Amino acid sequence: MNTFIKLGLLFVGILLTSCTDVIEVEVPEAAPKLVIEASIDWEKGTTGSVQTINLSLSTPYFDEDQLNPVTNATVKVTNNATGAVFNFTNQNNGSYRTYNFKPVVNNEYDLEVVYNNETYTATETLMPVVAIDEVYQSIDEGFDKDALEVNVLFTDPAGIENFYLMKFQRKGGYLAELFDISDEFTDGNQMSIFYEDEEFVVGDMIDIQLFGISKQYYNYIRLLIEQASDGGPFATIPAQLKGNCINTSNPENNAYGYFRLTQVAKESITFIE
Repeated sequence: MNTFIKLGLLFVGILLTSCTDVIEVEVPEAAPKLVIEASIDWEKGTTGSVQTINLSLSTPYFDEDQLNPVTNATVKVTNNATGAVFNFTNQNNGSYRTYNFKPVVNNEYDLEVVYNNETYTATETLMPVVAIDEVYQSIDEGFDKDALEVNVLFTDPAGIENFYLMKFQRKGGYLAELFDISDEFTDGNQMSIFYEDEEFVVGDMIDIQLFGISKQYYNYIRLLIEQASDGGPFATIPAQLKGNCINTSNPENNAYGYFRLTQVAKESITFIE
């Protein structure tokens, strides 16, 4: 046994002293692409007049500086039903903002971004959302009977194809938890969504947002959530997802990101004893 241990240690020592060469791998870098973060979210009970669209350029994966804002573009959104045009003012930090947006559910809107002499467009419909019926905490409705969980109830309208996005964000946390929801098998019923985490403790506050989304955006965000989650050893290799922002000047140079319009219901809960 002692001989085996000595031989093992000698072998490890040889490995540690022989593996000293640094291998540099050339990583190909793609040309920067425009990234469009255009989420028009109308909170229930508000006018929805203040809206912001963010523009940036993509950066190489290993770059230390991941922020590359675009500050020389023009941005506007048009309501195709009414003809109303909403110009977004450049904030000189990558953000473009309007203070007079008028959201109308089930109306179709066009986005137009002009950057570097190229025009990017997208079309979406502003989808309505139902109210949240109830939010409560529990420990006995999830998978881990010792973990605190948030439970959200809302009632799906009958006879209408609906799609939802639910977002849970712990105060002070970095990442939100997203759930894509379809009423394909629950049309007209009260729907129950729960979110549990073994790290939740009494005193944690959870912000909850329920978005009404289009079928087109549902298909996009569902794939994005799947790619962002741990799919295990048999998961498919993530592929680049195409959003709905099209470069009409140069179709080979489409933008990353998505133009969505949603109505959103918000609630929050703080865990108690």
